[in-house]
Amino acid sequence: MTITWNDNVPIYRQLRARVVAMILDGVLTEGDALPSVRQVAADYQINPLTVSKAYQELVDEDLVEKRRGLGMFVKQGARGQLLDSERERFLQEEWPLVHARMQRLGLNLRQLVEAAETDKENNA
Repeated sequence: MTITWNDNVPIYRQLRARVVAMILDGVLTEGDALPSVRQVAADYQINPLTVSKAYQELVDEDLVEKRRGLGMFVKQGARGQLLDSERERFLQEEWPLVHARMQRLGLNLRQLVEAAETDKENNA
């Protein structure tokens, strides 16, 4: 499995973001086991310590739990917690930049919705 890493962000942060996306997208549900550190390291050809660091951040955020001898598992309530925190982060960090760019370009929300609907129709 090949992946392109962003050189501007540490790999463990990118890996953490991938797991978060998998939880939000429903690929990993509450109670599911995360892929083993060794498997992820082998699949992406990265150091197992990098994978461990990404997983440890998820544990520290109370999204994942370690089960001795069994591995890492998505905790109950993790998706809801992530939705809350990711929405808040989007509104605080990303939306102001998007909104400012929309204003510079003279775009409004109606135009964005229309463009999204057109894109959806074209890709159906």
